[in-house]
Amino acid sequence: MSKGKVVVLGLNGHIGHAVAVAFRDAGWDVAGMARSDRHRTPGIRYVQGDSDSVEDMRRAIGDAQIVVNALNMRYDQWFEGRMEAQMARVLEAMGRTGKTMLFPGNIYNFSASDRVMTPDLPQRPQTVRGALRVRVEQQFEAAAARGDVQVLIVRAGDFYGPASSGDWFDQVVFTDIKKGVVKTMGKPGVPHAWAYLPDLGRAFEALASVRLSLKAFDRFHFAGHFVTGEEMGAAVARAAPAPVKVSAFPMWLLQVAGLVDPVVREVSKMRYIWQNPMELRDERLEEILGEGFNTPFEQAVAAAAAPYLAKMQAQNKVAATVLA
Repeated sequence: MSKGKVVVLGLNGHIGHAVAVAFRDAGWDVAGMARSDRHRTPGIRYVQGDSDSVEDMRRAIGDAQIVVNALNMRYDQWFEGRMEAQMARVLEAMGRTGKTMLFPGNIYNFSASDRVMTPDLPQRPQTVRGALRVRVEQQFEAAAARGDVQVLIVRAGDFYGPASSGDWFDQVVFTDIKKGVVKTMGKPGVPHAWAYLPDLGRAFEALASVRLSLKAFDRFHFAGHFVTGEEMGAAVARAAPAPVKVSAFPMWLLQVAGLVDPVVREVSKMRYIWQNPMELRDERLEEILGEGFNTPFEQAVAAAAAPYLAKMQAQNKVAATVLA
């Protein structure tokens, strides 16, 4: 018997697909809206739609009780009111229905000097992008206060997972993997917040299952794995089928590349997140999820790294054949 109906807006995105899979595996009736059915995942009903269209989203939502708002924009397209307008369209599509929206947040809302970030920590964004994230959450809070919808925000660190691409994990850590090189991010010895996507997806589902006991507007912090670049590099090296070299990624390259690439330029402005130990904590969420919820770090890294390490192994076989 189905636990209920959920629709994921932004099915093709990293978090959207992970959440859809988690809900499906937990016994929900899952639909996902996107412009194309990129993943073609069994058990998830695809709905073609455009996030620029309120009517498309309204049709996709239908009678679903849960709406996962996993929509996102290219990193350099967030501004000039575009993100706020997109979120307003989602709220309009949901209407005054009392449905539950789940939304993935991040740590942009906080300052580089914040060390332990709990859901009730005052938000002191130090970038324009962080201030924008605060405004978006305020949009949702206002809608919840009016009684239109319930909004549950789940803040998390940087994504990584077996089927994810376009994240720091694959764009930097594995950028030179065919050469047998693994890159580490951030300042040496400084831990960073990572969110293993299958775990984060299950956390969304767990909150949806207890939504009736939660407030109309609620924030949660998903701790994930808080590890240094050296620990991440060592975990990848242990998972590799052949020896790899672990070296630091020069963060200054982002500033140089940003001179010609608008996306990298915006990414570079957030490098403080890699230079300071900003840890997410939430005792209430941990109680909901239960002890031992997260996949062990080494196991998660091995699963996420497997596709990239396979490419390295294939490259080594080709090289061996040529030299034979």
